[in-house]
Amino acid sequence: MRKGKFLSTRELVLCALFSALTAVGAYIRIPLPMLTLTLQFFFTNLAALLLGRKLGAFAAAGYVLAGLAGLPIFAGGSGGVAYVLHPTFGYLVGFIAGAWAAGFVAERLRPGMRTWMLAGLTNLAVLYALGMAYYYPIANYYLKTPFGVKALFYYCFLLPLPGDLIKCFLGAVVTDRLRAMLPGGLLPSASAGREVSDKEDIEG
Repeated sequence: MRKGKFLSTRELVLCALFSALTAVGAYIRIPLPMLTLTLQFFFTNLAALLLGRKLGAFAAAGYVLAGLAGLPIFAGGSGGVAYVLHPTFGYLVGFIAGAWAAGFVAERLRPGMRTWMLAGLTNLAVLYALGMAYYYPIANYYLKTPFGVKALFYYCFLLPLPGDLIKCFLGAVVTDRLRAMLPGGLLPSASAGREVSDKEDIEG
């Protein structure tokens, strides 16, 4: 992002685009035995890989804020500020923090599939940590619905993990293809800054 300016018009448009894609991803449901996958994580992760940590987190935050404002764009077609008391709200916070973490990894390491995968896995680790940490107390102490640690680990980690790993891989593939098609990147100034930084590190 440019110094002295919060977001350029292009950056705002890109953030809004990925916020909208994340909202659409909530409605793309892939039914599997015992759970249903959506594509919210796929798009928040893709935003982080393509736009970097600040804009990726900003795009995820835009999606979350729009849902809290009342738009029915969370999983299951829900929304509103009362969603903060839903057990899965921690995952929405995780979208923001995870996008920042993934973008940070993507910006610091050499571009390539390994980096995109590592960034996605970092994103996933942050998402799961915040999501599970929030789910447990809300389910047990607010909703008064007994939910043990073993059940939490099984339903909130083991069951969704294979599908989310696939999303990480697909995100890495899409990122690699898009960067190959757009050598300058979606944000040329940011890409140029990273290339200069890499060059300075090598020459230094």
